[in-house]
Amino acid sequence: MASTEHFHLDADYHQFYVQDEWAQPSLDDVWSEEATSRMLATEAGWIGVGTARETTVPVTVVVQDSAPPLDYACDLVVEASIELPSGRLIVAGCTDYRPKAPRVALKPGTYRLRVAFRFLDTLTTDDLDGDDRYEVTLWPATELAPVSVMLDRRRSR
Repeated sequence: MASTEHFHLDADYHQFYVQDEWAQPSLDDVWSEEATSRMLATEAGWIGVGTARETTVPVTVVVQDSAPPLDYACDLVVEASIELPSGRLIVAGCTDYRPKAPRVALKPGTYRLRVAFRFLDTLTTDDLDGDDRYEVTLWPATELAPVSVMLDRRRSR
């Protein structure tokens, strides 16, 4: 089941989304202070990933059979759960037209999702360019679990 796909997403408003194709998020107040701090917001079938800049950002989506080892070289690592009853994960910028957005095919079910944020401190002074990278890894899960910040090296700098 392992697969890797690469995208360049328009991160308008400092974010991009991964969501089930059938999800109808209301997005009311999902970017709470806590969600903004951890750079990850959730709602049923939908996850918003915060970005360091609001231009095009590189995003890698990895689907595998089990949880990856924690990468301690990241700036931030956050996990959440997502239900994907359609078996199609939309990967899109927040202003992208959903019917035309890329999809990643998966077996329908519940997944754990880990976002690894890298090189967040490499932005230029105008915040338009940088080497920031975002890796979204999904693996099957037996149940939904709360959002968890696995690693946060941003505060130690």
